[in-house]
Amino acid sequence: MGQKILLEKAHVPGIRTYEVYRREGGYRSVEKALKSMTPDEVVEEVKTSGLRGRGGAGFPTGMKWSFIDKKSGKPRHLVCNADESEPGTFKDRYLMEFIPHILIEGMITSSYALGCNLSYIYIRGEYMWVFRILENAIKEAYAAGWLGKNILGTGYDLDLHVHCGAGAYICGEETALIESLEGKRGNPRIKPPFPAVSGLWANPTVVNNVESIAAVPWIVNNTGAEYAKIGIGRSTGTKLISASGHCKNPGVYEIDLGLSVDEFMNSDEYLGGMMDDRPLKALVPGGSSVPILPANLIFKTAEGNDRLMTYESLSEGGFASGSMLGSGGFIVYNDTTCIVRNTWNFSRFYHHESCGQCSPCREGTGWMEKVLHRIEHGHGREEDIELLWDIQRKIEGNTICPLGDAAAWPVAAAIRHFRDEFEFHVRYPEKIKNRDHFVAEPWEKVKHMVAKEVV
Repeated sequence: MGQKILLEKAHVPGIRTYEVYRREGGYRSVEKALKSMTPDEVVEEVKTSGLRGRGGAGFPTGMKWSFIDKKSGKPRHLVCNADESEPGTFKDRYLMEFIPHILIEGMITSSYALGCNLSYIYIRGEYMWVFRILENAIKEAYAAGWLGKNILGTGYDLDLHVHCGAGAYICGEETALIESLEGKRGNPRIKPPFPAVSGLWANPTVVNNVESIAAVPWIVNNTGAEYAKIGIGRSTGTKLISASGHCKNPGVYEIDLGLSVDEFMNSDEYLGGMMDDRPLKALVPGGSSVPILPANLIFKTAEGNDRLMTYESLSEGGFASGSMLGSGGFIVYNDTTCIVRNTWNFSRFYHHESCGQCSPCREGTGWMEKVLHRIEHGHGREEDIELLWDIQRKIEGNTICPLGDAAAWPVAAAIRHFRDEFEFHVRYPEKIKNRDHFVAEPWEKVKHMVAKEVV
């Protein structure tokens, strides 16, 4: 049984309310930090913990905090990135919906550490009901004296607001989020300057994911050293995973980093294996933007090592044979899945969500969607596969923000690991007219047609 840091109290009746959350020990980290620690001591505890950003990039949180400009004397801001929009990822929504006060507590403790007196939670527009839950939680925190002027008589002031976005995936990128928070179109900024120097209203700003901030109270209460004992190597602590697809028990799980993918996938404590007797075909381990893995690279790396739920193990082998932990969106596919259709679906999303600022992304995502649509619907040409490869190659690394990479990587990985499936679509269009073509005839039964093998 793994340790529960974030979800330990998730099933306590009434935990969404301030009274129950406080009764269960909530807001202790605020008391401890404000009354017995300096802001720098809180930062040091977070650095010691080894906590890495849980939004996808995995950058060390304490190090990010230490970059914030203190010399300019400008007001500083902490912004919580709750614009959770990655297909396959819904763990932040779960946390905010069922334990909103853990995020409010984390925001207060983290804002104190960073010297912020005005902080924000930026939540995606589609989470309107969660927005209202957070608004209510913030009102309760103000009423109980945890927000506002002279908190706990320490002289520390903090105002916290929740701001609802308009439903754009690009606003999950920190500078686009800041632009949107300032009332502008959510276009990413060119860096440098980085937000730690010039962010919200040109003031020093730190942007952190919901899960990252929610982990801070436990670290302050129990020390960073204790947090660092959980996990393996540079992957410390616990991680929330949103599991979906063809597994038996989809949902949100908190795991110790270092758990094997095999155990997470097949043990009754977690996903319980596949939903039926159809075999595992592929896995997206970290949300739609990370490379898809074929069945032979899910439980073992190319070197034959056990694949673990860590930043390092999931990326072992680079993109040739690995993937990424990303945002923890764990999508399981059985053999009825058409990889071409799945890739086309992702490409539609990224084309729709491109802000259009960079030509490679604006034009390239559109072309990828068109070519994939052509292949999926039986009008593909042999040269389309090389064309797709060429387009994704020209997007990756050539845009202001990571959305271009996020659009290119799934296409590259799908061609790298499932090229023969693309060829099947091109050469046997009559076979893929029915969108559920692999339900009646799974890939294993028809792949000989491409390989020209004798069954």
